[in-house]
Amino acid sequence: MSYRQWYGLQRWRERAQQQLHDHPLCEMCLQKGVVTAAEVADHVEPHKGDEIAFWHGDLQSLCFHHHNSQKQIEEGRGYSNEIGTDGWPVDPAHPANSHKNGYQHSERSPKRRLT
Repeated sequence: MSYRQWYGLQRWRERAQQQLHDHPLCEMCLQKGVVTAAEVADHVEPHKGDEIAFWHGDLQSLCFHHHNSQKQIEEGRGYSNEIGTDGWPVDPAHPANSHKNGYQHSERSPKRRLT
């Protein structure tokens, strides 16, 4: 059975319904201070067809907008482009945050011209 078929099973429908009952507001909207009803139970970490991750992975409640656009873009790219109040991307996986993993902008050596 394809993982896409798992979404049609009663077991998934009950799990998704329970998620939305327990957490009725969109997590991504709440992070921005906006209150929006959630409409989709979404896997926090993409399950990528792994049955254990599909059935037992953590879920989050999202509105259609965030599930069908923001979340899909971030999963494809591998990081969020959201910017924090300090002007830096909030996602540690964002390439601009590589300096926080031991790389410092001040340590960058000047480019040399080859002559």
